[in-house]
Amino acid sequence: MSDLDVHRPAIVNGDKAAFGRWVAGAEATLRGSLRSFAACVDVEAVVQETLLRIWQVAARVQPDGKPNGLLRFALRAGRNLALSEARRRRFTPATDDDEGFERLVGRIADEGPAPADPFLRRAIQICLGLLPARPREAVRARLEAAGGESDQALAGRLGLKLNTLLQNVTRARRALAECLERRGVSLKEELP
Repeated sequence: MSDLDVHRPAIVNGDKAAFGRWVAGAEATLRGSLRSFAACVDVEAVVQETLLRIWQVAARVQPDGKPNGLLRFALRAGRNLALSEARRRRFTPATDDDEGFERLVGRIADEGPAPADPFLRRAIQICLGLLPARPREAVRARLEAAGGESDQALAGRLGLKLNTLLQNVTRARRALAECLERRGVSLKEELP
């Protein structure tokens, strides 16, 4: 497993691309750690707020000598945000398993974030390859930019109008979803 803390020095120096790479490796684990809160809080809002806080406080998070310190901090911060929001709304999470959460944090320190599902990764690669040229080019450009480039900049780089880029991305997303469903990937189960 990879230690996402390799991005920490650049993040501390304000490197948005490094933060984007850190988020790409950390987001699924963070989101998964908040599943028990899904019935009582807006998990997406908690994830976004947690990521914003990580960007703001990364320099103050002191390494403890174990891997993935910033991710472990993010998991705790996200859980605390979710708990506060649940209490504010007078809800109780479906399962508030402190012991299970601590095991997850410990596992991440030892092993790193959960690996991507190889079946899902292969299915996505196949489905991307089956897309028509323009939608494939548009969605790949967006994926490679990883949020570090605006759609306007991507459109310019590809020689497209912004609206054309967005239409191609929409077509690609729809075609990818249909292709993945045909391959037995239930997007409702894969995306929290």
